[in-house]
Amino acid sequence: MSVLHSKSAAKDKTPLITVAAFETLLAESLPMTADWDVRVESIGHGHATLRLPGSPRFLRPGYTVSGPVMMGLADVALYAALLGAIGPVPLAVTANLTINFLRKPGAGGIRAEALILKLGRRLATGEVRLYGGDSAEMAAHVISSYAIPDGRPGST
Repeated sequence: MSVLHSKSAAKDKTPLITVAAFETLLAESLPMTADWDVRVESIGHGHATLRLPGSPRFLRPGYTVSGPVMMGLADVALYAALLGAIGPVPLAVTANLTINFLRKPGAGGIRAEALILKLGRRLATGEVRLYGGDSAEMAAHVISSYAIPDGRPGST
């Protein structure tokens, strides 16, 4: 069992999936992300940064990005961070997701910074920090866990 507390903890490890391979996996298994124009900026071993460009279709009354859109982006970002640590395991699924909305992100794009906090054989727990545009202030904080299926490399 490994614990990844920060990006620096996994700094020396090579990600087990590339951005291109992750984007291909998303296109095949979660085509909604292509419709949303989710952009994968980086994937490391246990961390990832994704962006969602601003769009009027993501807005709710009050001229701000809706909660379900932010949750969807956070879920995909943590999936990217997880696959960066375990490789392409398409059947890893969200087991839990809790989001705390901290402030309105505005109507622009959203940046998601995901980090695996603990990686076990069958369950991974991570956090995602969501920011509106280029703001340094968090718009939402997510804690989530992923169930990892048996049969992945190294899970014996």
